[in-house]
Amino acid sequence: MRIIAHLDMDAFFASLEEAASPIFKDKPIAVGSDPKNGNGRGVVSTANYKAREYGIHSALPISVAWRLSQKAKTEGKPEVIFLPVDFERYNKASDQIFEIIKKRAEVVEPASIDEFYFDLSFAKSYKKAEEICKKIKEEIKKELKVTCSVGIGQNKLIAKISAGFKKPDGLYIVPEKPDKSLERHFDGPATIWRGSLGGFLEPLSIREIPGIGPKTEQILNQQGIKIIKDLKKLTKEKLQEDFGKWGADIYYKSRGIDNSPLVENREAKSIGEQTTFQQDTLNSVYVGEVLENLCKSVYKRFLDSGFKTFKTVGITVRFSDFETKTTAKTLKKPAGGAKELELEALKLLLPYLDRRKNPHQKLIRLIGVKLEKLA
Repeated sequence: MRIIAHLDMDAFFASLEEAASPIFKDKPIAVGSDPKNGNGRGVVSTANYKAREYGIHSALPISVAWRLSQKAKTEGKPEVIFLPVDFERYNKASDQIFEIIKKRAEVVEPASIDEFYFDLSFAKSYKKAEEICKKIKEEIKKELKVTCSVGIGQNKLIAKISAGFKKPDGLYIVPEKPDKSLERHFDGPATIWRGSLGGFLEPLSIREIPGIGPKTEQILNQQGIKIIKDLKKLTKEKLQEDFGKWGADIYYKSRGIDNSPLVENREAKSIGEQTTFQQDTLNSVYVGEVLENLCKSVYKRFLDSGFKTFKTVGITVRFSDFETKTTAKTLKKPAGGAKELELEALKLLLPYLDRRKNPHQKLIRLIGVKLEKLA
């Protein structure tokens, strides 16, 4: 029997900031760009649950978040506390969480800085898996003063979906098949699904299936498909006709089938940062200075993470109309110097400042730098 757990930290960045400073306790917090009194041009990275009550969430433009905060203030509610991103603190906490999980599960896959899959098949029962996850949750809360939500199922798909069911601080279990004998065991904070797997999935929005984003959702909505029950009416051939190879994945995932293995690689796949300009521009001097600072920041994180070499340098360019382009170059030999990073990033960026890759000379809103193939 395969038993997989998915652990998802609750409002991770904001929760860590709240835990580090007692003055932030029970206050609405948004971590991200500087709002600059409503004139900021970045986005919210994470908002705690108090701030979410105001309608503030991750990826929301920081200027909109500021306006929502001011609206709440006029209603007599506390203003949102806006904090800058502290990657050093968040990465350290992520490493601690990984080690806490690793003490109790041999196979662990870090899916992101605040999400982890781990294999509990060795437990041989959902009861034992629940006990292990409770201990992990308790230790994280004790050591980091933050909470997480955990989902347990027969594969990564079911574990991930169920982890979002009882946020924050939840523990949701979807057994492989209904088993009334389990009922007497679950008397703690865990919630157990007692129906069929189809009954669990079918009422959910199609967006609950990992990989179905706004564009795929729009195409399916046009066909009258909004929940997974609707999606299951489409044949595999029809889905492949509409979405290629990804169509087969949608077909199987809508039925709860996911045989993907856990990938144990703990090393970061990439290190990158991006900056939104205060004003859209094509000023090469200004853009060059921002690129140089980005490279220095990314290189510092590269060194702090213990890596020695990189082989791929990539950049992101977002224009004023929000069209976004990415370009990368894989070097013939691994590199490890700051100058090499800056030179390669500059060579990738320059065509976007003239007509080679920006024929209509659109102003640039954001640039980013990323290192990949790290060793």
